[in-house]
Amino acid sequence: CTSLETVSIPDSITTIASSAFYQCTSLKTVSIPNSVTSIGTQAFRSCTSLETVSIGNSVTSINDEAFKSCSGLKTVSIPNSVTSIGASAFFKCTSLKNVSIPDSVTTIGGYAFYYCTSLMAVIIPNNVTSIGDYAFYYCANLVTLGIPDSVRSIGSYAFNICGKLESVSMGDNVTSI
Repeated sequence: CTSLETVSIPDSITTIASSAFYQCTSLKTVSIPNSVTSIGTQAFRSCTSLETVSIGNSVTSINDEAFKSCSGLKTVSIPNSVTSIGASAFFKCTSLKNVSIPDSVTTIGGYAFYYCTSLMAVIIPNNVTSIGDYAFYYCANLVTLGIPDSVRSIGSYAFNICGKLESVSMGDNVTSI
């Protein structure tokens, strides 16, 4: 559906299935209603024109590759209901500058923000216990990083090729990097 520019998701929808809007390359804005509890694997993958995503307050998981390769994505609002951000969820979202991860998130999967080259600041929320492998790999413009006391382990290459990283605040409980 390469010509689809807008979509109105009604309140009767509870799940956005895997690959539901895969490669809808003209889709610009998505508002996910409060009735939706899950965003499926690759649901919006390769929606290259997608700029803004508003996620409803009932979504608990952003599954693997949900927004992978959404190169035009500039803004995403993640609500406090989300507890997990899946592997490669925002992989290669090269226009994403800032992301606010709420305290409700306990898991950030591997490759979650891999190659988000415009990302400048990341504050990891207080309930995250581990940061997956390659989670923020090649975030070339990442300047500020905050890691709370709740984090115990940081995966391989988690912040590799973050050449502009100037400030890292790391909690006292990290036992493995």
